[in-house]
Amino acid sequence: MGLAQVKIILVEPAGPLNVGSVARVMKNMGLSQLVLVNPQCEPLGIEAQHMAVHGVDILEAAQQVATIPDALTGCQRAIATTARVRTLPTPLETPHLALPWLLEEAVNSAVIFGPEYRGLSNVELNYAQRFVCIPSNPEYPSLNLAQAVAICCYELYQIAQSQLSKPQDSISQLPSPTPNLYSVDAAPLEVLEGYYQHLEALLLQIGYLYPHTAPARLEKLRRLFNRAHPTTAEVAMLRGILHQMKWALKFLPKPVDDGSEQK
Repeated sequence: MGLAQVKIILVEPAGPLNVGSVARVMKNMGLSQLVLVNPQCEPLGIEAQHMAVHGVDILEAAQQVATIPDALTGCQRAIATTARVRTLPTPLETPHLALPWLLEEAVNSAVIFGPEYRGLSNVELNYAQRFVCIPSNPEYPSLNLAQAVAICCYELYQIAQSQLSKPQDSISQLPSPTPNLYSVDAAPLEVLEGYYQHLEALLLQIGYLYPHTAPARLEKLRRLFNRAHPTTAEVAMLRGILHQMKWALKFLPKPVDDGSEQK
């Protein structure tokens, strides 16, 4: 599948010039799947088309969705770009080290970029499994959106070209730059997201979570499952447990306190 399996996801892009420039560099580097989450500009306007040049077909085929989970439908791997410090300590990798993971197996994957004016929030970063920070001058580290996309697309193109130049049997024998903890059979991200929503609702119901602490607690649980990378069948099993717990809460008799417990 190669580069055809990778989505470039822009969250709330505000500048049509940036969107057009992203389409152009995607065309330059052989990527074709552009997804816009709640765009704040007209992605097919004159300015965007002018910047896209021969990448207008990518603009025309771009998918527009309301949320990041919608954008990740069908994906099994997602990397988010950030310079933001997260609530939980999280290793920030360079594009050169992290992006090969998206092309290691024949799975659908994505790179997520935040809005020009703020980047991705900690909540939005929760939808990714790994995190990329592009090294830059600490005196002025903030990159333009289109520039950040260009760097990542270039890295992906170089990785794909390197794979094409090697015999397939030698590629399969090459050691991965990171431990291969992510199975090809891993559940799609929308399946995991459904489980997280189900789990949150039940934990709120039983009082393990409270509305004001739920996001922080759920972030820790998401990290746990991202490390495990369960299959679709395993997620179905976990949801079956949640369904049974909900049934027990509703129908099983509550224990009666007879006062015999020692104080």
